[in-house]
Amino acid sequence: SSCISNGPYIMNSANGNDSKKFKGDVRSPGVPSRVVHVRKLPNDINEAEVIGLGLPFGKVTNLLMLKGKNQAFLELNSEECAQTMVSYYSSVTPVIRNHPIYMQYSTHKELKTDNSPNQVRAQAALQAVNALHGGGMGSMAISADASTMGGAGTQSPVLRVIVENLFYPVTLDVLHQIFSKFGTVLKIITFTKNNQFQALIQYADGMTAQHAKLSLDGQNIYNACCTLRISFSKLTSLNVKYNNDKSRDYTRPDLPTADSQPSIDHQTMAAAAFGLSMPGIPSALASLGVGHSGMAAAAAAASRLGLSGLTASGGHNVLLVSNLNPEVSTLTCVTPSSSSLGVYGDVMRVKILFNKKENALIQMSDGTQAQLAMSHLNGQRLHGRAMRVTLSKHTTVQLPREGHEDQGLTKDYSNSPLHRFKKPGSKNYSNIFPPSATLHLSNIPPSVMEDDLRRLFASSGATVKAFKFFQKDRKMALIQMGSVEEAIESLIEFHNHDLGENHHLRVSFSKSTI
Repeated sequence: SSCISNGPYIMNSANGNDSKKFKGDVRSPGVPSRVVHVRKLPNDINEAEVIGLGLPFGKVTNLLMLKGKNQAFLELNSEECAQTMVSYYSSVTPVIRNHPIYMQYSTHKELKTDNSPNQVRAQAALQAVNALHGGGMGSMAISADASTMGGAGTQSPVLRVIVENLFYPVTLDVLHQIFSKFGTVLKIITFTKNNQFQALIQYADGMTAQHAKLSLDGQNIYNACCTLRISFSKLTSLNVKYNNDKSRDYTRPDLPTADSQPSIDHQTMAAAAFGLSMPGIPSALASLGVGHSGMAAAAAAASRLGLSGLTASGGHNVLLVSNLNPEVSTLTCVTPSSSSLGVYGDVMRVKILFNKKENALIQMSDGTQAQLAMSHLNGQRLHGRAMRVTLSKHTTVQLPREGHEDQGLTKDYSNSPLHRFKKPGSKNYSNIFPPSATLHLSNIPPSVMEDDLRRLFASSGATVKAFKFFQKDRKMALIQMGSVEEAIESLIEFHNHDLGENHHLRVSFSKSTI
């Protein structure tokens, strides 16, 4: 499937005449071609970044840079790869250094490049990237040798997968989506061993397992994190007893689920496996068509690394939060000063629905934060009810017109001093974790003791199971509540609580336990 074009590079730059024909910003996309015309590139773009735009969708076989015109032409190894790339980027505009990048099919069917210094540099970059990604021909040759020697047939059909740099939860469904691209996955078992998330994945035969290993070993699931390390297992068959969020036998839908606690909405989490090519950090897994409706994972990883380059999917930054307990003030549940939504992004506006007081529209700062809040909070219990958090069809929460009374149901918080993510690359991004019974407390003044904090958190009727100050920094502590629900309610109640001495308590979910 992969091929490298080693032909003579004999196209001079005048052949980049798509740019001459092209007038204005919008040209109707032409007939599909495996050459993609990329426009509006920043002045200081480098070859690797342009290649990185195409790499998730297949092998990039040639490159022509037109730096003076801020344009480039990328040739992929098949028309199908190019079609996937163009349709993908028509719904998710890539951004490099705050520049939206645009692309369309080129009128060229293939690229022939000359030996000018610019093109020699482009070819060198292309060869370096291909070498880094195991150069398609090399992989194919190994695969062909193995099959002719009968080596692959003797390989175990079971792969052992270790996920390194686990910045974001990887679910069984995400693994199934990724590994199914190479053949039918029969069984998966996930577990944690030596503090590492691992999985055993069984295919029907060793050849398929070998193909998946060659293609995926060393790849990142999310941008710059969750790296797959794959080896062959000594086992030749897996024995799966239960179909749940930890193990699954796809050949036996009749198996019981046992008593595994279903984790947050799996569809949402699976959708969050989103491999968008970041500047300089290509994620080849986007080519596997891992659903891009959820931005949460990639966004969290990108923000954690201080990278820009993600645009909100379709600008969906308004959430509909429903099934809230009407006996508890809905505004209290969703105001950003304390809200559990505020842990995952900055709440700009809130509107309680007039006829349905248990429903609220929440406008987040951007679509990334909305996806993040939805993937973590949908299905979580709050005041005895399971919250439903979905994307709203609205693109903004309208403020009431002047002179129109809305009984205080709409609030604007865009200038709130309590937003956690105002600064790009804020360290708060690195503290984004799923709701848990253990809360992380910070900004504690020296005069406040353990008993004071235990009393404060117990005052709402919750159970405090354990408490621990950080050894190296007494401004921070962990407090373990009786349940995840109590922890969410405590976070809402006590985030930004005034502890005196001009210290307001900061509360977030912790990844650690006491």
